Amino acid sequence: MARMSGAKALIESLKREKVKVIFGIPGGAILPVYDVLYADSDIKHILMRHEQCAAHAADGYARASGQIGVCMSTSGPGATNLVTGIANAYMDSSPIVAITGQVPRPLIGKDAFQETDIIGITTPITKCNFQIRSAAEIPKTVKMAFYIASTGRRGPVLIDLPRDVQMEEAEICFDDKVEFRGYKPVYDPHPLQIERAVELLIQAEKPVIVAGGGVIASNACQELVALAELLLAPVATTLMGKGVIPENHPLSVGMLGMHGTVAANYLVQDADVLLAVGMRFSDRSTGNIKTFCPNGKIIHIDIDSAEIGKNIKPHVPIAADAKRSLQAIYSRLVEKFSRKERSAWLSRVQEFKRMHEDLIKANSGDGVKPPALMAEMRNILPNNAIIATEVGQNQMWAALYLKAYKPRTFISSGGLGTMGFGFPAALGAKVACPDAPVVDVAGDGSFLMTEQDLATSIAWNIPVIVVILNNSVLGMVAQWQRLFYGRKYSAVELKGIPDFVKLAEAYGAEGVRAQSIEEFRSALKTALNSDVTTVIDVPISPEENVFPMVPPGQDLKSLMLS
Repeated sequence: MARMSGAKALIESLKREKVKVIFGIPGGAILPVYDVLYADSDIKHILMRHEQCAAHAADGYARASGQIGVCMSTSGPGATNLVTGIANAYMDSSPIVAITGQVPRPLIGKDAFQETDIIGITTPITKCNFQIRSAAEIPKTVKMAFYIASTGRRGPVLIDLPRDVQMEEAEICFDDKVEFRGYKPVYDPHPLQIERAVELLIQAEKPVIVAGGGVIASNACQELVALAELLLAPVATTLMGKGVIPENHPLSVGMLGMHGTVAANYLVQDADVLLAVGMRFSDRSTGNIKTFCPNGKIIHIDIDSAEIGKNIKPHVPIAADAKRSLQAIYSRLVEKFSRKERSAWLSRVQEFKRMHEDLIKANSGDGVKPPALMAEMRNILPNNAIIATEVGQNQMWAALYLKAYKPRTFISSGGLGTMGFGFPAALGAKVACPDAPVVDVAGDGSFLMTEQDLATSIAWNIPVIVVILNNSVLGMVAQWQRLFYGRKYSAVELKGIPDFVKLAEAYGAEGVRAQSIEEFRSALKTALNSDVTTVIDVPISPEENVFPMVPPGQDLKSLMLS
């Protein structure tokens, strides 16, 4: 026990949670904490240029490292600017802790300068949030916040800290124990449900595995691949699950859903047993729910019991940790299972995969074609390179045609679909993994939403590569207008503004324009050897579409291929 200020107690608590870096922007209501940070160099603070970017950077840091990302802001607009990033982390189950300053306790509820009810605002988009009312509460609250963020289904937690609490001195006790009434995640699967799942898998003639982000969060990728190889079952992934199995593995069939691969969509619809692990059956993954996997019996494993039966009712529900569940299923299968001959099923897998590869070849004609560009990028980048994406056509081209070989090397905004996410997330990923190349696959519209943090990348020496697929329009919106609204392009034309090469140079970054695959190849290789951020502007046709695509409301086999 020691006497100290609330601000010192906060920093000491963060150090005890092994926090190495905070992404943030200071302001009046959080200044006492920043005053302690100035004198304490154990935690690195990276000054972002927008609080939304601070939240996204913390998110990218968490996804790349598997550790909790931390962001911090002042009260009022500083706190509300974090909201989109917090919501993004919530939708994608990413563990971050957001710390916000607040007006002094006597002024709360009085409409004081830069006051907002950030607790009320973020209640629907956090696992839990806290407003600390005394300095003595700080260590316990911080410990609970980190425990909640990192256990069960991971997600964001917010700590709101009034300014006078930061300045208040008290006898502070740092207790290693943490208890949170009513919060006890269940990790071990029920043995009877494991037996039921094993029986279905033994009987299956056309088994398919669908893996989501929960497999990565549980560090269960090795177990998932081992089970797939035992069953000779193809593995489809959600967007969040990309990388759970090396995408050059014979059983990997790519992403499922609205912009899923031919193989993933067709095989899931044909499956007689579907093993879904760590995924939530979102509308983008299932297409029309009424016709999803029509003849298959579904086994659903998820750490969050609220997800089981929410969208799709499974035949065998298993509310438990993915890693422990897969280990239990594998152990029982080894005891009971005689490997089946699946040549017909596996030949269909290869047939559908060839159709997908043919799409790349079909899109390798005149000009720079995004599928071919993604394939070229994969050829150049090392296997440990981390890909972040913005949202829109660029995201889907990367998800479809840029293969991931390792978990935590593909970082994208899934559930919220946040334009502007990719670049600050790439900065966070680079801070977490400084020895890995980090590339943000961007669209011009999405990159413009957070490009100001080019300043952060230069000032803090965080060299990443930004590849802008520049079609001078809001590409995905334009595609929908082209396909479903009679080519009426309403409010989507960006008119080629700005000049991204000059924009990059204005910040002190490298800027280059690549107007052919050959020029892109040269630019990317040069960027990989650069010690500053490089922006590669790649002009593409505004008429380019992302295919395959399932029209809204249709089933997964209703794929538009061109």
